[in-house]
Amino acid sequence: MTNNTHVFTVSKQNTKSFTWGDVFAILLVIAMLYIGVRLTFNAPEVISGPAISLKPQMLPWYVALSVARMAAAYALSLLFALLYGRAAAYNQQAEKFLIPILDVLQSVPILSFLPVVLLSLSAFLPKNIAVELSSIILIFTSQAWNITFAWYQSLTTIPKELREASAIFRLNPWMKFKTLELPFGMIGLVWNSMMSWAGGWFFLMAAEIFTVGSKDFRLPGLGAYLHEAANQANYSAIGWGVAALIATVILLDQLVWRPLLAWSDRFKVEMIENDNPPESWFYNLISSSRIKVWLSAALTQPIAEAFDRFMIRHSRLPDTGKKDSASRRVAYGLALFVLAAGILYLTFQAGRLLITIPAAQWGAIGLGILATLVRVGVALLLALAWTIPLGVAIGTNQKLAAILQPIVQVTASVPATALFPVILLLVINLPGGLNLAAVLLMVPGTQWYLLFNIIAGASAIPQDLKYTAQLMRLSRWQKWRTLILPAIFPYLITGAITASGGAWNASIVAEYQNFSGQTLSVTGIGALISAATASGDYALLLAATLALIITVIFVNRLLWRRLYDLAEEKYRLEV
Repeated sequence: MTNNTHVFTVSKQNTKSFTWGDVFAILLVIAMLYIGVRLTFNAPEVISGPAISLKPQMLPWYVALSVARMAAAYALSLLFALLYGRAAAYNQQAEKFLIPILDVLQSVPILSFLPVVLLSLSAFLPKNIAVELSSIILIFTSQAWNITFAWYQSLTTIPKELREASAIFRLNPWMKFKTLELPFGMIGLVWNSMMSWAGGWFFLMAAEIFTVGSKDFRLPGLGAYLHEAANQANYSAIGWGVAALIATVILLDQLVWRPLLAWSDRFKVEMIENDNPPESWFYNLISSSRIKVWLSAALTQPIAEAFDRFMIRHSRLPDTGKKDSASRRVAYGLALFVLAAGILYLTFQAGRLLITIPAAQWGAIGLGILATLVRVGVALLLALAWTIPLGVAIGTNQKLAAILQPIVQVTASVPATALFPVILLLVINLPGGLNLAAVLLMVPGTQWYLLFNIIAGASAIPQDLKYTAQLMRLSRWQKWRTLILPAIFPYLITGAITASGGAWNASIVAEYQNFSGQTLSVTGIGALISAATASGDYALLLAATLALIITVIFVNRLLWRRLYDLAEEKYRLEV
């Protein structure tokens, strides 16, 4: 008989409260919103959108445009993550503010910024450029925070012996980054890049179909194609658009992400070779190709060597082995003071604008928050009703997983925003009216976060606990109560945090739709934001957007973070 036992431990909770860093981050969000809203005062009254052709031969062009926007946003996100994460990891003074700012920003419903960004950029840029930049900024904000956290965590967990080895070899900052930091964090970067890219589809499609009143911000792309097809009830075009979207997702997975996963496995730090390493037929094809060898010798290797020489000579990356000097600390303090003063001034100006809002509008904002909160809760319950049993079934049954998991992965990769017009077309005439439609439109923005986390939790249940449950002849309900639910609870809460964020984001487009020449809306904060944008009521736009952001931050900190801490402490499986 062995001494190894598996138990769900009960420990003292460590619920994090708000810090000064959190306050600073919230004030920063208010300042940024105020700048955006002030710029919207000069936005054009009427903005015309592009003509969208429903010819199937136009789909390759629309696909190329959508993928190009995603690629541009991802490149910016990766650059931001590498710089921001490194600064937070290696500067303790900056870390106190950079990490709380990042934590608050990732809690913000990204789509709530969309009207402000669109209107502010269109105030001083040509319409086409403004809308393109807005879409890239929106996708950037959906990708950057996740990748940055992954990079930051990898830098802070580099083993001490590897750090000492880099010091012994006297690696300069660039070579240390190239040979130690980047390889160590590569697997995390690739996995989180995949997740961020998949999430970016959601926001890209939202940007491509966004219209409010006389302002048509649509972009030519897959999202606009599907939106126009639904408006015209052209089921053939809808089929072509959905097929093109699914084909694009599959091709990117097979030609980009799977090869990157197979390549990044070489950077895994382990003593024993992995029995089941990730594989990719495309990566194997490239690796064995003579063209790859020729390109490496003739092009990529000379360019890489020249770039290395340039970076070694001109690298200005900070030397992480030394403490900050007194002059540098003074410079940091002065910069922080100037930034704080600017934020306080902008916050004061935002307050002056907010006090002009009548009490009736504040009441409408409060009612809108409550209405959307109810829809978010109902959407989460509907998603949980089927994701828990299906996720547990897939996670505990390998035969079923082999059949359903590939189907689920492809289905989940299809962005919910691309299907919004299609769903609206199907449910608009059902009993319950627009409120039912709004809830059903929120569900696709929540369900996949829950399902994949539940699958992961169910898959992690140790086999010996399953055998023990069988030997004890537990009933189905007893098995769920004592084993399955406690085991998946941490994963369930993790999924619920991101799922609720998806639901709040979905409210911006679910509660207010321009469909078939009509404006369809329900009571809610998302509809209020869109209506304020359409009417040009920028003070109301600021107040509603700020109310939504602060509500989501408080819900996350006071509910979801506390449940997360409970899950981490009480239901942590230990061996």
